[in-house]
Amino acid sequence: QVQLVESGGGLVQAGGSLRLSCVASGSIFSISTMAWYRQARGNQRELVATSTSGGSTNYADSVKGRFTISRDNAKNTVYLQMNSLKPEDTAVYFCNAIIKKGLLQGWYTYWGQGTQVTVSS
Repeated sequence: QVQLVESGGGLVQAGGSLRLSCVASGSIFSISTMAWYRQARGNQRELVATSTSGGSTNYADSVKGRFTISRDNAKNTVYLQMNSLKPEDTAVYFCNAIIKKGLLQGWYTYWGQGTQVTVSS
């Protein structure tokens, strides 16, 4: 079984910072892309940032210049450093990873349970 566990969410004032972490554990042979999504109440889940195994990153326009995604492949961990937070960043943040459990097995998408980020004005 594969699990993704997020941590680091919380309540912060506008302009503040938070760092989210997500650790993948279990039967993991290889991890491809890791990403962060978020879902605000009443809205659809949206992509925040992605990090490929080759080191490429991409960001939603709304977070460019404020958020930074990084990963530690040795620890199967992805991070999201969030600076200059705004009230509109308030959402549940979900970790996502594309993982292969064995050499001859396919790639599957896994999700974490989510961590709440609340930014007060």
